[in-house]
Amino acid sequence: MRPRLVDPFDRAIEYLRLSVTDRCDLRCSYCLPKGFDGFAEPEAWLRFDEIERLVGAFVRLGVRRVRITGGEPLVRRNLPELAARLAALPGLEDLSLSTNAVRLARLAAPLRAAGIRRLNVSLDSLDPGRYAAITGGGKLAKVLAGLEAARAAGFDPIKINMVVMRGVNDDEVERMVEFCAAGGYTLRLIETMPMGATGQAASRRYVSLDEVRRRLAARYELLPATMPGGGPARYVQLAGTGLRIGFITPISQHFCATCNRVRLSAEGVCYLCLGQEHSYDFRRLLRAGASDAELEAAVREAIARKPERHHFRERPGQVVRFMSQTGG
Repeated sequence: MRPRLVDPFDRAIEYLRLSVTDRCDLRCSYCLPKGFDGFAEPEAWLRFDEIERLVGAFVRLGVRRVRITGGEPLVRRNLPELAARLAALPGLEDLSLSTNAVRLARLAAPLRAAGIRRLNVSLDSLDPGRYAAITGGGKLAKVLAGLEAARAAGFDPIKINMVVMRGVNDDEVERMVEFCAAGGYTLRLIETMPMGATGQAASRRYVSLDEVRRRLAARYELLPATMPGGGPARYVQLAGTGLRIGFITPISQHFCATCNRVRLSAEGVCYLCLGQEHSYDFRRLLRAGASDAELEAAVREAIARKPERHHFRERPGQVVRFMSQTGG
């Protein structure tokens, strides 16, 4: 039997979302404000050897899945090297990556060779002008080229993440469904979350995914479905196709009772809940020369701080840090 890392509410923590940088080459309207430059200095980021040691401690204690995130993880130099080191950790069963895919065309093959098997790609619009407006000037063509490179490299599944915002892109959901069905991608629809000033502003354009699901059900036959992975999406399958559509509903139908994950920031701060401030600083231990046994004890201490749930609906202004600072 593998060890289990259990929080105070008897939830097994098996999933670590690992940020390797708080920087991003886009400025998505719900994530980072235009002109934001309050990023951590690279010297403050955990080094690769520190990441490997710390993730190894999590894995020895029961974490089975690691997702590399940011910011935008592909801006971190030599990322395939880190991926290979993590993929080699005994007991790690699943290594995946979240990206905006702007740099993916060049890096897809090296990342696949390093041991990453699954990708989540942020894509909120298929209209070049609208995509540029949402992302602060991003080029849709680069993302599409990255998706093609990922398919050619053998990634499977490739999940498209679309944050649905009223009056911004909610009219594109059906178009995204058709795009993903034709391309062999999985579609995941996400509700806006009030993370920092930008997220709180975006939440004024909040759309309940119950509404979107009813709209899709009126047009398509939706069948119950599941997908591999440790995330919170609830899936359906489009009848007659291989397309699965996931609904991530932190506001309309939160999934706190089954939460199995924590987030580690690029600076080594472990956030125990996306919508709370409970945290644990591992960098100070790593740089003080902590032993493996001391790191494992610290991991257990951190998990003991995990709160029962977030309060996005009740206290939407509570979390002031941006998503990029937390780890996606």
